[in-house]
Amino acid sequence: MRKSQYSEEQIIGILREAEGETPVKAVCAKHNISDATFYKWRAKYGGMEVNEARRLRALEEENGRLKRLVADQAVQIQILKEVNSKKW
Repeated sequence: MRKSQYSEEQIIGILREAEGETPVKAVCAKHNISDATFYKWRAKYGGMEVNEARRLRALEEENGRLKRLVADQAVQIQILKEVNSKKW
């Protein structure tokens, strides 16, 4: 997955800027992002503080690592079952 050029702090700053009286289209044009990107960010980071966004990223990374670990173990278990099921 492609890494965003904006950090969580910058994203939250852009979202806060749009919470004011500034229209969303103007904020998007100022920061050179699309409306779809803005609304995707708002769905993910809306109402968050910077420390909460950092915690979210850390949890997502840990979740991905644990999913890979479980998948590797499932493959190993499957291989062992196949080896044990063969008659020698």
